[in-house]
Amino acid sequence: MPKRQLKGVVVSTKMQKTVVVKVGRMKLHSKYKKRYMVHKKYKAHCEMKDINEGDVVLIEESRPISKEKKWRVIKKID
Repeated sequence: MPKRQLKGVVVSTKMQKTVVVKVGRMKLHSKYKKRYMVHKKYKAHCEMKDINEGDVVLIEESRPISKEKKWRVIKKID
């Protein structure tokens, strides 16, 4: 089974080797059929030094690295 990959925006880089990535997705309201955005924040392991707040990155699911980190940064998207 392939690992999940998500694209999101880096919100925080204040921790060592950890970034917080905000991933948004569209949901459809069941009754009113209106689309709206839902956001979730993921803590991801990052060895790269050139990642800053506001960058768009691709994260991939991995084994648990710590209590809250279960994702790692694959690459920085333009």
